[in-house]
Amino acid sequence: LPKLSDVGPKTHPSQCADSNAILCFHETASLLIMGRYNLAPQRVNQKATQLLSSKRLPNPPPWYHISSTVPPSSRLDRPPLQRSQIPGHKPPGGKKKSKLFKPLQLKYEEDRLRWEYFNDHPWELARPRVVLENDGRDAERWDWSVPLDHALNRPRAGEVNALGRRTDAEWDRVRRTQAGRPINGEAVVQRQSYLMSHDGLTTALAYDIARKEFYRYRHYLETSTRVAREEALAVGAFFGPGPVEIGMHLENQAYEGWKAWAEKEVAAMKQMAGAAYTGTENEGAAVSSPEVPEQEDLQEVSESVPASRRGQEAQGGAAVHP
Repeated sequence: LPKLSDVGPKTHPSQCADSNAILCFHETASLLIMGRYNLAPQRVNQKATQLLSSKRLPNPPPWYHISSTVPPSSRLDRPPLQRSQIPGHKPPGGKKKSKLFKPLQLKYEEDRLRWEYFNDHPWELARPRVVLENDGRDAERWDWSVPLDHALNRPRAGEVNALGRRTDAEWDRVRRTQAGRPINGEAVVQRQSYLMSHDGLTTALAYDIARKEFYRYRHYLETSTRVAREEALAVGAFFGPGPVEIGMHLENQAYEGWKAWAEKEVAAMKQMAGAAYTGTENEGAAVSSPEVPEQEDLQEVSESVPASRRGQEAQGGAAVHP
């Protein structure tokens, strides 16, 4: 390391008598501690205090009081953010996720009415609905002041009301504009909302009125459809299988396929179990069966022993010794 005298007279702290002495000292310190952490910026307030106490600085620098109040950080590096590897687990003291970019939950006045109706009629959601529209603003042309069963209440031809107007002509005029209005669960909700907002009815009363109008219209529609089907069958019409028959046929096909697969799996498991078995069924018979021939062989070779007068007759040696 270079000596302090080798740096130069201009960078020596003793040669600096003004407020720039701290900067000169920083340059000297950075040269003296090359290759290591330079801690001089963190100790600038301490060095300034020493210079003021030794009368090296006549007046404190403008930043002296600020650095005394707000000292620099003691850490030289910024630790990385520790993120939990467990999904959904938040470390203690962690930053809560901001909801700035989270979309707000949309709520409408009819949501409560929809929940009440579809909770009472869950199978209404299973009915197919036509979502095709002409210009996307068809709902703005529906007049919900007209009852849902308005199509069933056609007046007699030539009937006149109290104002002197023909009711049949008025009915035809309304049907020309409202004939395409869908009568379903959403229509009940819109009709109930209209009765509550314009006629001042309570929720329960408006719900009963709209619901009964819808029941009357649906009952008429189902009755007319059933009668038309019976009339067609009476004159020889033939209808293909309905949704129930088609569903049962598909269910039977799936069951037969599963049954064939299960039979193959059971046969394969039995074959694997039979191949893995290596023992004998009657171990006692297998052990006791060779006892008789073995005793006979021993009797045959009992008289023939090695180193005797007769000599050895048995080729495999003597089984009994004298």
